[in-house]
Amino acid sequence: MHKEELIQLHMFLVQLKDYFEKQGTNDDFSKYRQLDITPLQIHRSKADHKRAIFTLSNEIASFVADDELSGIARTAVRMSRLAQIDQD
Repeated sequence: MHKEELIQLHMFLVQLKDYFEKQGTNDDFSKYRQLDITPLQIHRSKADHKRAIFTLSNEIASFVADDELSGIARTAVRMSRLAQIDQD
């Protein structure tokens, strides 16, 4: 995926996060916030945006998962693993 496409995906996920926050969710998206990156920071590396995408995807999937056996919960686990692999 090209960097521009990653930034667009990052922007979409941030909009989704903002929507959940406006709905009054209890999730503070702390792991994503610790990365200290936004889609507007286009000067940041492609790897930084990928890490942000995987981390934010994981937190969103974890939030909407009903139980550990749901497809979304399995996706959350996979995104978490991808975020960790990308850091190595």
